[in-house]
Amino acid sequence: MENKIKKNSKMHVVAVDMGYGHQRATYPFLASACGNTIINANKYQGIKSWEKRSWNGGRYWYELICKFKDTPIFGKTAFNIMDSYQKIENFYPRRDLSKNSSQQKYFYNQVKKGLGKNLISELSKNPLPLLTSFFVPAYFAEYNNYPGEIYCIICDADIARAWAPYDPKNSRINYFAPNKRVKERLMLYGVNPKKIYVTGFPLPKENIGGEKQIILKHDLKSRIYNLDPRGIYRKKYSKLIEDYLCPMKEIKHNNHPLTITFAVGGAGAQRDLGALILKKLKDPIKKNKFRLNLVAGTRNDVYLYFQEVIKREGLTKCKNVNIIYDVHKINYFQILNNALRTTDVLWTKPSELSFYAGLGIPIIMSEPIGSQEHYNREWLLNMGCGIDSGDPQHVDEWLIDWLESGWLAEAAMSGYLNAPKMGTYHIEDIVLRGKISEIEDIHLL
Repeated sequence: MENKIKKNSKMHVVAVDMGYGHQRATYPFLASACGNTIINANKYQGIKSWEKRSWNGGRYWYELICKFKDTPIFGKTAFNIMDSYQKIENFYPRRDLSKNSSQQKYFYNQVKKGLGKNLISELSKNPLPLLTSFFVPAYFAEYNNYPGEIYCIICDADIARAWAPYDPKNSRINYFAPNKRVKERLMLYGVNPKKIYVTGFPLPKENIGGEKQIILKHDLKSRIYNLDPRGIYRKKYSKLIEDYLCPMKEIKHNNHPLTITFAVGGAGAQRDLGALILKKLKDPIKKNKFRLNLVAGTRNDVYLYFQEVIKREGLTKCKNVNIIYDVHKINYFQILNNALRTTDVLWTKPSELSFYAGLGIPIIMSEPIGSQEHYNREWLLNMGCGIDSGDPQHVDEWLIDWLESGWLAEAAMSGYLNAPKMGTYHIEDIVLRGKISEIEDIHLL
């Protein structure tokens, strides 16, 4: 990503280069609002060496612990210690949760030492609205008296105390919440409700197609056909489909095999699961019944691993197996978003990709990693658009059953109907046009 500030930006967009979630949340604003420039708070031009070391140290240990999470004794113990640091308290009973957390105190101490000061000094020369997808840049923007408005995108379905300001009642930071639960959580943390907008998570515009959702609806029609090969769901819920999507006659034969996209996380964890899925679905893939996209993201080690697995299974020349990879994250996001248009099932841990259920893509969930992903899983289950995976050793059996029952088609429609999908547009309305564009009927949980 570029980190040089451009004069034609309508707002400053600041992410952090840690995993994919925070940059994925800012990507939709790349072309329309920030001059094709997203600034990484841990890699910007002029960053001091001690700041870089501070950021890189945390990222290194996070990825290492996630990768070896399942290692007996040490791996699980180390992960549990790390996860307790970012623990999300039980929501009920509702109570005052504004006490500062150890995670929050650590980052505020770094801000007091000068973390982000140079960046805010540079951005203040052209004080456009500042939009960030991580709480730390919001911290140091406020601490260093950034003269423009400060906005923070929440990237999960529930959040730890660190996402709210140190002094929440007097803070200037505005929040974009993906659901009402996050708004209520921020209020328990002491944030002024007038500073919280429920907008939904920002999804890529190229997968939506404007306010009329032209692209989304077009893709969902084909997806419903693939996910309901026996027509059981369409027959039972024809009126629902016609009321909210299209006339039944528009759901015609699709032009691609049933397509599964399997995504590993930014730490590269769970890549072995992708290899197992490929092995178990090899026969229907070779027979042109299934297609599998293996998402390596920007990790060359995962890309090479998937290449070797494909070779081992004798599928090197098979057109129904693809690796989604690019060394640059912007390019990777673009490639993945294009692949999602013909994706029928997204198989992933419940990360920020959980919100992509709003595109009408059913989510098969692998094991959550971290406290926030357990809440994302709960959110998907409550809306009926996410399903826990069966035993991957038998995916060639249970996946067929789920398809023939129409269950995955139902999950696709549930995501389309219940999960927010217009977050990018709502956020731009508020930041760029001063238009209050909050979702009123968004799912509570």
